Amino acid sequence: MSRGKLVRWGVPMAAVAVIGAAIGAGPVIAAVSGDPVLPERSAQQLLAEAAAAVQKDGLPPMSGTVLETASLGLPALPQTASAGSPIALLSGSHEAKVWYGSRDQFRLAVPGPMNETNVIVNGDQTWVWDSQSNTATRVKIAPGAEKTHTAAPTGPSMTPQQAAEQLLSKVGEHSVVSVTSNTQVAGRPAYELVLAPKEAGSLVQDVRLALDGETYVPLRVQVYAKGSAEPAFEVGFTQVTFSAPAPENFAFTPPAGAKVEEKTLGFSKDEEKHDFAEGEVKTVGAGWTTVAVLPTPKTPAAPSEGRSEGQGQEAAVALDTVLRSATPVSGAWGSGKLIKTKLVSALFTDDGRLLVGAVTPEELTKAAGAK
Repeated sequence: MSRGKLVRWGVPMAAVAVIGAAIGAGPVIAAVSGDPVLPERSAQQLLAEAAAAVQKDGLPPMSGTVLETASLGLPALPQTASAGSPIALLSGSHEAKVWYGSRDQFRLAVPGPMNETNVIVNGDQTWVWDSQSNTATRVKIAPGAEKTHTAAPTGPSMTPQQAAEQLLSKVGEHSVVSVTSNTQVAGRPAYELVLAPKEAGSLVQDVRLALDGETYVPLRVQVYAKGSAEPAFEVGFTQVTFSAPAPENFAFTPPAGAKVEEKTLGFSKDEEKHDFAEGEVKTVGAGWTTVAVLPTPKTPAAPSEGRSEGQGQEAAVALDTVLRSATPVSGAWGSGKLIKTKLVSALFTDDGRLLVGAVTPEELTKAAGAK
């Protein structure tokens, strides 16, 4: 994981996954209303202007408060998860503070009831501070890891308009897209793109992405499940200021008495090949009804690199809790246990596979029988 990836935590995290889909929107003219009034834009115009702004100036300096809320319909999970852990984020509401100065100046603070977790990037220094364990971890990037990238396309450089057109045509194949009237997010006027799956087998009703009307920064992402009036998942700013944060927000020195550790992120090419071979993931289907098929995760016997013993235990307890609520199912594909939430279905087969997707159980069992 490069520092660039850590920095991007400063934008609502789900926006990274959804923005690509949003660019696939059809050219629907934005119906604007309210005060102040934003200029009318088609989806293509809006996203082309957003891409041009990012290419020219990058993400603007900013700070604010982000609220993440998940209401997936999972069984009650253990309440022992630490602040900011993936298990804790699966239910309830969680607040985080964000400061962004530049690509190499970023801070994310996730407070808990009695503790706080911080990720601080300042130049070539990256720290993770966990007040609960009184541990400061200095994160280093494995040699060559930051250089890993997808080769740039050959041929003439695309303009933002051309890029928007290409992405619009690709994602529009699977989505019905509209632009709602202007909304207010964190007190700022914003455009809102709405993407609805064309495939009937998806559990998603629509995904709504709010873009700031001035800076084009994603301010909020909401994912609605079919039949639900409230978002099953939402992450967005409740307060945001587009000005440079004070330098002291990025300064960090481990407190006296703290345990100081070092971790290295990133893998060599040989390690990546080995890791992929051990847990190869394949997909079945396309668009919103894509199903991921991978080996059933094993209960960790010991903490792995990058994961603490506590996190491993949290994951094991949460998995056991979820499996106890699963429904036994069987068919021509075999037998297993099915879990269905508002947004995601998962099938643990007795032959050692895990199938998961934002799809109906029927889509999962169909994928289980696919060769």
